[in-house]
Amino acid sequence: MSEIKLVATARTEFGKGAARRTRRAGQIPAVLYGHGGDPLHVSLPGHQTMLSLKRANALFSIEFDGEQHLAIAKDIQRDPVKDVIEHIDLLLVTRGEKVSVEVLVRVTGEPFPGTIHFVEMQRIALEAEATNLPSSIEVSIEGLVAGTQIRVGDLVLPEGTTLEESPEGIVVTIAEPQSSAADEAADAETAANQAAASAAAAEAAPAED
Repeated sequence: MSEIKLVATARTEFGKGAARRTRRAGQIPAVLYGHGGDPLHVSLPGHQTMLSLKRANALFSIEFDGEQHLAIAKDIQRDPVKDVIEHIDLLLVTRGEKVSVEVLVRVTGEPFPGTIHFVEMQRIALEAEATNLPSSIEVSIEGLVAGTQIRVGDLVLPEGTTLEESPEGIVVTIAEPQSSAADEAADAETAANQAAASAAAAEAAPAED
């Protein structure tokens, strides 16, 4: 996995007001922690960091105070209304070290015609090398028939990873679409309205000589 290089600056002010000033300056408040050392409170370049975080389980090489630090994002706090990043917790890692991460499930293919699929687990917990973290796990549903269930234990894991989930967990289910009572009632109401409209139109039509 290629490293994403960021240059961090020291953060000496704390609290909500200081965080707002940092974000107004185009930066994101962050903390680097791990390996028993004191946390490093830093600011990261806002636009570059936001673009980098679009890559799942990205590995960062952060330059700070003349040193390079490898890290991965462990917690990203976002404003629920503006959807902007307010703060990032970054875990310091070393080459060869294994860490726990959640990996996105990516469904490919189409099930048997007339069926639909439900993704029961959006993410899978894995242990993997910190410098070689997978971004997703591919699950093929091509041609699967109704009643099929893909479990965690059926997944083909990326090389060098181990599961941190029960193998019995259901990831994807294939089923036949079923209409609900509300759908049936809505269909019946639509049919009744159409019939009433047709009858009204027939009554309003002028009689033929």
